[in-house]
Amino acid sequence: MANRLSLERTWPARSDVQQDSAVLRFITAGSVDDGKSTLIGRLLHDSRQILEDQLSAVEQASRKRGQTGIDLSLLTDGLEAEREQGITIDVAYRYFATPRRKFIIADTPGHAQYTRNMATGASSAHAAVILADATKGLLEQSKRHLYIAHLLGIRDVVVAVNKMDLVHYDRGAFDRVRHEFAAFADRLAGAKPRLQYIPISALEGAMVVERGDRLGWYTGPTLLELLEAIEPAASVTPLPLRFPVQLVQRTAERGRTYLGRVASGCVRAGQRVVILPAGVTTTVKAIYYSSSSRESADAGDSIGLALTDEIDVARGDLIAEAEHQPKLARSFNATLVWLTNEPLQAGRHYLLKHTTRTIKAKIALVSHLVDVNTLEQRVPSQAIGVNSIVHAALTAQQPLVIDSYAANRTTGAFILIDEGSNQTVAAGMIG
Repeated sequence: MANRLSLERTWPARSDVQQDSAVLRFITAGSVDDGKSTLIGRLLHDSRQILEDQLSAVEQASRKRGQTGIDLSLLTDGLEAEREQGITIDVAYRYFATPRRKFIIADTPGHAQYTRNMATGASSAHAAVILADATKGLLEQSKRHLYIAHLLGIRDVVVAVNKMDLVHYDRGAFDRVRHEFAAFADRLAGAKPRLQYIPISALEGAMVVERGDRLGWYTGPTLLELLEAIEPAASVTPLPLRFPVQLVQRTAERGRTYLGRVASGCVRAGQRVVILPAGVTTTVKAIYYSSSSRESADAGDSIGLALTDEIDVARGDLIAEAEHQPKLARSFNATLVWLTNEPLQAGRHYLLKHTTRTIKAKIALVSHLVDVNTLEQRVPSQAIGVNSIVHAALTAQQPLVIDSYAANRTTGAFILIDEGSNQTVAAGMIG
């Protein structure tokens, strides 16, 4: 089966984590060989999150590769192809906890051909750790990752200047990389990401969990301390209710219930809601979670809803907060990250998957393309290929229930799928 990229559910489902407001979901990104997997391995190892059998397996794999010491990157590079090539291909997820909070880590690929995987990992992240090699500075792929993180609404970005051991922990090398990133970030349009900078050596463990003794000139927090202090935006600004209907179920005991996952906000028994696109208002009669009922449910909860009125509700419909409704539209503007080698074709029809609904749509017009190196906007002069970022106008065959991506990352996101190959060709953010 062809692989699809989904922006609506990319993080592993785990109810105890989803309901904990202290959880931080973050990605590691950057160019290839910047040390992302080694950094995650160091975080897990130095915070004593590794079981003995896991450590033993990694030690054995390290010896097979002819290494005398343990290769911590193998803790996250789980695929055989990754271990053989020494690169990250897929997105590797790890659960991780300290006494202060819980984390879900996504180790994303650095190679340009796996940018689609990086977009997958970033789509639900609260924060990003972008690594930069202290000997190389800001590279094109790091620019692309920072720009995609910005497009995907990640406001907290930690720039970890890695491999400080290779420059003898020189402060000047760190400052050069910091200035390069700051100059690039200053040119980003809209709300600027909050960038924090930290010098580290993932290989030697300096300033990751422990401070070490080679970076005395740096007086800020360690990477782990920075991550523990980041406050997820969703916990600061609550969003209105959005509940895409995944399945309609009828039982003798409960009658008709609508199953799905609360995408944002909170739903309560007795709450007035609107069914879209029909526009009919009703009241929540009951909320079912597993085999029991409950009075309310929050974002991330997979539940069943029963309504007081008999309404024709189907998969793909949206149950929303009556006082704060999303927009109904067939035509809209969006930013597209093109993810396939097959060039974008304006005027061609694709399948558009938005929350739980899939309909046909076409790219009516491409207004401009963004140069990730200079951030200049220009009219495309040649075929738009893989990793291109464009602003486009789309027209759907049926109305969609949408928010802007800036307002809601679930109802503001979609993917485009090639009907013939079933491949995901683009990730879109509604403007």
